[in-house]
Amino acid sequence: MIKDLLSDPTTRVILCCGAGGVGKTTTAAAIALQAADQGRKTVVLTIDPARRLAQALGLNELSFEPHAVKAVPNLYAMQLDMKRTFDEIVLAHADADRARTILENPFYISLSSSFAGTQEYMAMEKLGQLLASQEWDLIVVDTPPSRSALDFLDAPARLGSFLDGRLIKFLTTPAKAGGWAITRILNTGIQLFASTISKILGGQILTDISAFVSALDSVFGGFRKRADETYQLLKAPGSAFIVVAVPERDPIREAEFFIDRLNSEGMPLAGVIVNRVSPSLAPITISESKELQKSASPELNSALDLHIENVRAKTNEERLIKTIKAPALLRIEDADGEISDIAGLRSIDLAGKSL
Repeated sequence: MIKDLLSDPTTRVILCCGAGGVGKTTTAAAIALQAADQGRKTVVLTIDPARRLAQALGLNELSFEPHAVKAVPNLYAMQLDMKRTFDEIVLAHADADRARTILENPFYISLSSSFAGTQEYMAMEKLGQLLASQEWDLIVVDTPPSRSALDFLDAPARLGSFLDGRLIKFLTTPAKAGGWAITRILNTGIQLFASTISKILGGQILTDISAFVSALDSVFGGFRKRADETYQLLKAPGSAFIVVAVPERDPIREAEFFIDRLNSEGMPLAGVIVNRVSPSLAPITISESKELQKSASPELNSALDLHIENVRAKTNEERLIKTIKAPALLRIEDADGEISDIAGLRSIDLAGKSL
């Protein structure tokens, strides 16, 4: 699965998604490393605010811009900074005075830092920027843990809902009319509505929102268009989603959710990687082990007890893995200890047989 993706020069984006704690970040780093080792100029982008990607690559920290991994030619890493990405859009689409007004606006500061969905939309924006630059042979995206990993698929619609919402339209109308001359342009009913909104939000907040909205059309008019374009690129040939899981009930259920969502969106699901699979065992069944115990020494009995326990765990793992419905499935055996450096990443057998 991974070997085929990386050997295809038309593969430009690989997105790794999965529940938290399944080794998704490590998997993304290993995929990017293997691509770089093949001579492809690769950048791995993490949306997850945790800094595990830097640790896996042996770096002290990640920055907002692609940072070269010195130990590996062709490999770069970066971490999403949603406010910096938002600021970049403002600076790129506004003159200096208007940009300064927006960047200093309290409502904008709140929106760009903590508004629901901002991180996912900015992830879509940053991915679009990386694709548009034509600088990278491959972009590997390490998404946030759990179901929010696919929230960026909803980002264009959610942003559109916000920008087209009744409150924003209400705020935009007087702003476009040249200020808050509500008494001149709105009837008594809307005056009452404005008064109520002001009491709920506070007069200053309402003023801040009004000032922000007055610049909305000229600066952010291309938001949805760019997000929609990136969304379509993710559905096109050259993009691939990989779902990462471990052989446990809850992560497998989460993987099934990802698979269903990707299929319903028509996204190109390349396959599933199941990490931390128990190693293969000696071909001795549980019944054979129990028979041997009848005449075995205490030491051998203890070893056989452990073997029986491992066989049961392995059987349960295989039962869970068989429930996964995906075009390809790659099992990766559990590693001894935490993988936290380049050598550890290279030890991951991503070219193993897909089962």
